[in-house]
Amino acid sequence: MAWVYILRCADGSYYVGSTTHLEFRLWQHQHGEGAEFTKRRLPVELVFSHEADSAAEAFGLEKQIQGWRRAKREALIRGEFHLLPGLSRRGAHGGLRGG
Repeated sequence: MAWVYILRCADGSYYVGSTTHLEFRLWQHQHGEGAEFTKRRLPVELVFSHEADSAAEAFGLEKQIQGWRRAKREALIRGEFHLLPGLSRRGAHGGLRGG
């Protein structure tokens, strides 16, 4: 089992990552042992997670979401999957319902 996740940082920015151990990775981020990006923006809050079938799938989704604009990430966080295609730059569809 693997996960793709989004954290909201103290400055309002978002961090997108993937892991095979979500609870431990979240603990690392919250204690300044995660990515350099989140270390400088504590505290962080988990605002989205999606279970993937494999680490490779989770990593692919991470890279896909990292390329999204803020509005599209926020629609995903809110669970407004129907809005995702309209927020795409090219209208492409991907692995997360309308992504």
